[in-house]
Amino acid sequence: MRVFLDTNVLASAFGTRGLCADVLREVLSAHDLLVSDILFQELERVLLQKFQIPASVLSEILSLLQQDSVHCQVGTLPVVPIKDQDDLPILSCAIEGAAEVFVTGDKELLALEHIGTLQILSPRAFWEHLKES
Repeated sequence: MRVFLDTNVLASAFGTRGLCADVLREVLSAHDLLVSDILFQELERVLLQKFQIPASVLSEILSLLQQDSVHCQVGTLPVVPIKDQDDLPILSCAIEGAAEVFVTGDKELLALEHIGTLQILSPRAFWEHLKES
C-alpha cells in the first residue's frame, strides 16, 4: 500500500514513543512510504523547534526517510474546503504520488475522509485498518 504520513504523524513518531512510531515502523517495513521536499521542510522545522531534536539527529532522520521512501512532487493543488491552505501542497504530493492513504492527526483534514481515491485516516484508524487486513 502507498502511504503518505503527514508531518504531525512523522514528528510524533520521532519526537515521542507510541502509536505514531509504531505506524511509521509498520509502513517502512511493509508498505511504500511517500515523502516530498515540502514535507521534509515542515518536518525539519517542527522537530527542531517543537521537539528540540539536535541537528545531527535530524540529519539522520531525514536521511533514513529519503532512503526508504518514494519521493513525490507537488502537483495541482486540490480544491477542498479547508481553512489551512498550507496543507494543500502536502495533500497534492500525496495525490501526485498515488497514495492510497493519507495518515494525519489534523482534525480538519480528517473531516474530509476522502479526496478522490485518497483515503484520509487518523493514526489510530490506520493502525486498526492494518490489523484488520
